[in-house]
Amino acid sequence: MKHMNSEVKEERTSNKKRIDLFLVPIVLIAAFLNLFKIWTDEYANAYYTAAVKSMLQSFHNFFYASFDPGGYVTIDKPPVVFWIQTISAKIFGFHGWSVILPQALAGIGSVLLLYVLVKRTFGVWAGRFAALAMALTPIVPAVSRTNNIDSMLVFTLLVATWMLFRAVRTAKFGWVLAAFAMIGVAFNMKMLQAYMVLPAFYVFYVVATKITWKKKIAFLTTATALMLAVSVSWAVVVDSTSADKRPYMGSSQTNSVLELAFGYNGINRLTGNTSVTGSSHKQPAQTQQQTASSETKQTSNSSSDSSQSSNQRKSSSSQKMQAPGGGNQNGMFNTGNPGPFRLFQKGLSDQISWLLPFVIFSIVGLFAGVKSKGPYTTKQKESLFWLAWLLPVAVFFSIAGFFHQYYLIMLAPPIAAFAGAGAVALWSMYKQRNGWKSWLLPGGILTTAALQVYIMSPYVSSIGVAPIAGVGALGVILALVLAVRKERKNSLTNYLGAAVLVVLLAMPAYWAMTPIIYGGNSMLPAAGPDSSSGMGGPPSTATNSKQSGFNGMQPPGSSSGNSSSNNQMQPPSGSSNGGQLQMPGGSSNNGQMQPPSASSNSGQMQMPNSTLSKASSSKRKSGGMNAEVNKKLLNYLTKNNTGEKYLFATTDSTSAAPYIIETGKPVMAMGGFSGSDPILTVSKLKAMIKKGEVKYFYLSGMGKGGQSDVITWIKENSKEIPSSKWQSTSLSSQQGPSGNGTLYEITLK
Repeated sequence: MKHMNSEVKEERTSNKKRIDLFLVPIVLIAAFLNLFKIWTDEYANAYYTAAVKSMLQSFHNFFYASFDPGGYVTIDKPPVVFWIQTISAKIFGFHGWSVILPQALAGIGSVLLLYVLVKRTFGVWAGRFAALAMALTPIVPAVSRTNNIDSMLVFTLLVATWMLFRAVRTAKFGWVLAAFAMIGVAFNMKMLQAYMVLPAFYVFYVVATKITWKKKIAFLTTATALMLAVSVSWAVVVDSTSADKRPYMGSSQTNSVLELAFGYNGINRLTGNTSVTGSSHKQPAQTQQQTASSETKQTSNSSSDSSQSSNQRKSSSSQKMQAPGGGNQNGMFNTGNPGPFRLFQKGLSDQISWLLPFVIFSIVGLFAGVKSKGPYTTKQKESLFWLAWLLPVAVFFSIAGFFHQYYLIMLAPPIAAFAGAGAVALWSMYKQRNGWKSWLLPGGILTTAALQVYIMSPYVSSIGVAPIAGVGALGVILALVLAVRKERKNSLTNYLGAAVLVVLLAMPAYWAMTPIIYGGNSMLPAAGPDSSSGMGGPPSTATNSKQSGFNGMQPPGSSSGNSSSNNQMQPPSGSSNGGQLQMPGGSSNNGQMQPPSASSNSGQMQMPNSTLSKASSSKRKSGGMNAEVNKKLLNYLTKNNTGEKYLFATTDSTSAAPYIIETGKPVMAMGGFSGSDPILTVSKLKAMIKKGEVKYFYLSGMGKGGQSDVITWIKENSKEIPSSKWQSTSLSSQQGPSGNGTLYEITLK
């Protein structure tokens, strides 16, 4: 810590070294958090893993990112990340870990990139602190340990940032073009979410470059045009291809990539209307009323869960909404109520906000003395860049109608950058006794410790009182000691600085390890003692923190590590109008997915096509609602296949994905991810049956939105296959999302 006052000298010294020895343990920490035990996740997010399995089979499937080997429907995101995952699976073999590996490496790469970006301007200690803060931000490893897109997206945007900084330093227009083109590549990873950093890019280039306004406008216009061209390149090719020569664009209403990009994956995220059939999620009061009703019914039907239900009632007394799976929830999927303090609410704060108060104090210190008309130092210019990244993204998540907790990884780079740069700046101001600025460090420590106590308080039953009290007490003591010793100079002050670092990062470090300790959820990744639930809320209803599924719900057919089946919490049964959940990638039943009804067996949630795995801690078929393969059903379908293209058809991807992963054979998800995409019509289905492309249909009750006519026709014109032929006796009582599933056979002449 004592070297932080001589930043320039240290930077020159470190530049002469080939390896920063302080960086090595930081990278090792990031590698551990991102890589350890990813090999236990067999399915990962099955929706995306099935797509990789399909993409391995043909260039046609590879280019379009087809969900199924038959090329019937695509996944709901553009293909770049899945191209990378497919290449990884091709090199290392098709495994859960091989599709996760690119994201895990991207998480480590982001730590290294942030070190490089911050160190050059703010000093080597700032770079080290920023890299460590990035590595220990809980949502970063939680997302990077899955095959979701966001970790790769952030890494790509940081590469673009490095290019932009280089463009300013070298005054070369080529690097400007490269930076904006890289954002275009990021657009082809997760569409409009990539554009959230554009304010930072525009503001920084305008402020930092020493060229005429005419050139600035010309260069930025040209770079933006290139970015847009790269962004829509794949979309234009796909939308220009005849619909009968490519898969249907999943989760769109008009079979269009551009509609998907700017609608479902764009503006609708802000408005909250992510329904693909026109319904809106903006019904918090109704949802909360219906969910509570579902929970009441569940309580009355299951005496074995009485203690859990009691805990639910206690938790919900201070919350506006108790979502399936428990936890402190205000809003869909524990993303809080929109407002200026949303990022400090439960469910979001423990994912990203541990250092936010310190960041706020750091921003004050870094911008202290800035004049409106300049000139600006390099530190101030780059601080402005990170601020222009942080604020718009924070505002979006504060007001957005629908997103998932793991999207918050977009905030990790600017928060980590300010934590690193601010630590050095505030420390320097403190040691120099720089007037009111010298109080920023004690103030930042005190308020940050207070927030961390607030974040941890709902988890007292899981982590105990000691760490909460410890952080609070040490935060207060350190802040007071620094305040008292402000006028003194001796070596003890440096040790106090090291103690501050440990106190502020200890609990974020623990939270970052929770996906390893308790198990993760690949469909809805979140950190915390209930990380396997994917809901990221305090475990008010779970009796075993190692349970998987939604805070105790056992994912259909999944292995929850060391969990016991008797400890599984029954999810509330979905009502016809409420208690609805929007899962990543799509929606069902008029754009919304109903929580699965619970089976009566040991409180475990099961699906008709799933076989609950026996207790096994070596492999996890995780990913939220992923099912396992019903071997008897698979054997029946394989034995009775007479050359049909599709092994069987089903309403949605949840039922189809495990069979695609296990067999590599085409399985038709008639309504796409959620079962509500308007892909199939009765006439199209008749034609497919007459051509001998499909004859078996597994209907579980999901995905009726947009497919009701097709489902009705199937039931009226098919032969029901007795369950004894395809369902084992142990599974005969299982319930699907909206009732018992049924297998039908249709043969038209």
